[in-house]
Amino acid sequence: MLELTEERVMPRKMNPKNGLLIEHKARYRFASEYCYGRLLDIACGVGYGSEMLLALGEGITEIIGIDSQPEVIGYAKKYYKHPPITFKVGDASNEELFRRIGKFDTIVSMETVEHIKDDYGFIDNLNKALKSNGTLVISTPFGSGRDESCANPYHYRQYREEEFKELLSVFSEVELYCQLNEEIEIPKPDKKYYLMVAVCHK
Repeated sequence: MLELTEERVMPRKMNPKNGLLIEHKARYRFASEYCYGRLLDIACGVGYGSEMLLALGEGITEIIGIDSQPEVIGYAKKYYKHPPITFKVGDASNEELFRRIGKFDTIVSMETVEHIKDDYGFIDNLNKALKSNGTLVISTPFGSGRDESCANPYHYRQYREEEFKELLSVFSEVELYCQLNEEIEIPKPDKKYYLMVAVCHK
């Protein structure tokens, strides 16, 4: 049986008022405003976010949800698979995966990049997987810096704002937003945020 963990959000096993769940859902609601056409939800987890994007997005023709853990994808297929959503097992850091699954109008990547050793390679793969006018919505927590030790054992690193922007500089336009509780907004100098969300245009 798939268990709830610190790094896994499972709405069916969580109180609807759980702060972590509310914040995760807020990010998917935000991302849905940019979603259209053929969509990739990379590191989709149990799949609830893919379902949310389908329900809230406009003009979505297909969603492919990818996660590296077979048991997680099995759970997603059981509870969140609705046409036109397809869930598949795959490694987000594998360049061959992106060659197999093709090009997308929209890619959503929630709290994935900090888990991947070759973060620049991952971003390059996402860029290649986007169509010429495609959009990437990507989020990651704030941290002490990519070269600093990270307290979270699941993360290779956590970025400062300027480092996250540098990582995404391959895109022609990057809009940076920040999250505090349910609010996702253009960052204000007098507020302390814990997570960044970038909207990247190819």
